[in-house]
This record gives sequence, C-alpha cells and structure tokens, in this order.
Amino acid sequence: MRYPAPLKNNGTIGFPAPSFGCNIEPYFSSFNNAQKILKEKGHGLLCGPNAYAGDGIGISSSPESCGREFTQMYISPECDAIISCGGGELMCEILDHVDLEAVRRADPKWFMGYSDNTNITFLLATLCDTASIYGPCAPTFGMEKWHPAVEDAYALLRGEKLVMEGYERYETESLKDEEHPLAAYNCTEPRKIIAFDGKNGSFYSFQGKEKDTCASGEGRQLQFSGRLIGGCLDCLVNLCGTSYDQVKSFNERYREDGFVWFLEACDLNVYAIRRAVWELQHAGWFENVKGFLIGRPLAGAQEMFGLDHIHAVTDLLAQYQVPVLLDVDLGHVPPMMPVIVGSMAKVSYRPQTDAFRLEMKLI
Repeated sequence: MRYPAPLKNNGTIGFPAPSFGCNIEPYFSSFNNAQKILKEKGHGLLCGPNAYAGDGIGISSSPESCGREFTQMYISPECDAIISCGGGELMCEILDHVDLEAVRRADPKWFMGYSDNTNITFLLATLCDTASIYGPCAPTFGMEKWHPAVEDAYALLRGEKLVMEGYERYETESLKDEEHPLAAYNCTEPRKIIAFDGKNGSFYSFQGKEKDTCASGEGRQLQFSGRLIGGCLDCLVNLCGTSYDQVKSFNERYREDGFVWFLEACDLNVYAIRRAVWELQHAGWFENVKGFLIGRPLAGAQEMFGLDHIHAVTDLLAQYQVPVLLDVDLGHVPPMMPVIVGSMAKVSYRPQTDAFRLEMKLI
C-alpha cells in the first residue's frame, strides 16, 4: 500500500470537483470561507476549473471534464494534497475518463472526500494500492468554529493524528442553510454505539442513564484488526460487478492482513441497505473479514415493516462470526470521523464505558 506524504506547513491544497461543485449556497460561501481559513494556516490553494461549476448532471460538469480535472490535479506537482469540493450523484460516470495508469505512476498524494467520492477513495486503494482519506469535503472546513471532527481531518492530512476515538454527540438537525452557510455542527444527541458479537450473536451497548434493550457488556471488550476498506454503500453496490470491481484480487493481495470493512449509507432505506449488503456478500467482497464498522444511516434510520437499520446488517453479517459496531461516527450524519482507506486498523470497543478507539498504521 502506498501512503502519501503528510501535508506540509506551506503545502498547497488542490480543490477539484469530481462530483458536485460549489456553485450554490450554502456550499459557495462555506467553500470560500474554507479557503480563507486554510490560507491563513499558511497553505497555497489551487482550485480546479470545475470547483464552482454547475453545468453537469449529478456532477459539476461533463464526465470528461471532471475525469480530466481529477487526473491532472492528482499527477500535478503543483499541489500536495487534494480535497474534493463535494459529494453528488453520478461521480461513477467520470471513471471512464480518469487516467488510472497515470495515477498509479504518479507520486501518491492524499485525496479526501466522502459519499459520492467513494468512487475515488475506494478505487485508489483497490485498483492503485494507494491510500486515501474518507473524510469531509472542502466546504466543511469553512464552518465558523471547527468541530473536533474537522480538526481531526486536518490533523490526519498533516500526519499529526492516527488515532480516532469518535465524538460524544451527533447531529440530527442541521443549522446550516442558505442563510447560515458557516454554521457549525448542531450536535445534540448522545452517541450510543451498538456492538454485535458475531461469535455468540449477542448485542451490547453503553447503558448510561437511559434504559436500553441491550446488555451492558460489563467487563467485555471487542477487539479486531485488519486493513481498513469501505465507503458509502450507495456507491459500493453500484461499483460491484463492474470492470472497476477488482475487490477479489485486492482481497487476495492483502489476505494475510484480514480486513476491517467500514460501511455507511446515504439515500438507502433499511431494505435497500440489506439488499446492498447481500449483494456485496454474494460478490465475495467480505472474504477474510475481521470486523465491521457501520456508520449511522442518513435516510435509513427509520424502521420499515419490522426491520430496523441494526438488523438490516447484522442478520446477514452474523455468518462471519466477527464483531460488528453500529452507529459509529462515520459518514453522512455529522460528526464524521476521518479514516484512512487502505491503512492497517486496530479497533477496540468497551460497551461498559462506551470507549471506542481506532488506531491506524501506515504499513
């Protein structure tokens, strides 16, 4: 696995728009403020030609233009790290226009983004053996006061932090809108990770002050390690079975390490989540798995016809007899914990105290 060099004090950050651009509010103003903040930190800035574009369908511009923009920025010596301008809908269509051979030959650099950017963060690891960061897009760095999750993302880019412990509370109602583009996260709900022990089929969670249907797991600590891989389920299931699906060979290359899969969903309801997990399962993606990290779903948190978002995944993943941690700080429900796709990860969780730890190593 190739790991990029940390972003230097005066390093230049590139901003391409392989998915949506920052042409409308609140993204326009928050992106501008992000540039101001990062410039004040001493960084040079390089905006791609599509950073403020909005003439595309589901992406900032044409697939050809977006693919060319990403390729040129990745191989260019003019920028040291790349943060995507945003997520979107049809980033998959740019892949035919990305020069993956040129990317493989180039010196590695950090690419950061999430959601639709799974199309690059996942493929950089599985096709190019190059690590990437599943983390916030550029406008997030424009919030008035950085949340610790944003601080963590910046520290990860800088090579200053490789251990994540998650956050105490999460957001259910955002204050960010067209009139308040710089609003910080509105984290009001206490985090409650649900732990599923696949070996005995038991659920555990932190009791706290609230009554919980799960056992407290007193004295129990779930630990697992492996190479970290995953992303947004909406995108992963779309890549599955295509010419870009080389997960089987990736699994074989790193089979001795085992794998920690992290998964989170955007638009999928609980049944769509279950179908997606079933598809990846039957495509053989989860071979040699050591454990799963499941983020809070954005659209799929609501129970439907007796199925909740917990059993949407655990009923199928139970067969692997490995730990599954659910409602982890990953993905579309802020705050999101930045993670290095392709790194070696060691995960531990103690239900008795809700103590979560993710240690990433660049090996």
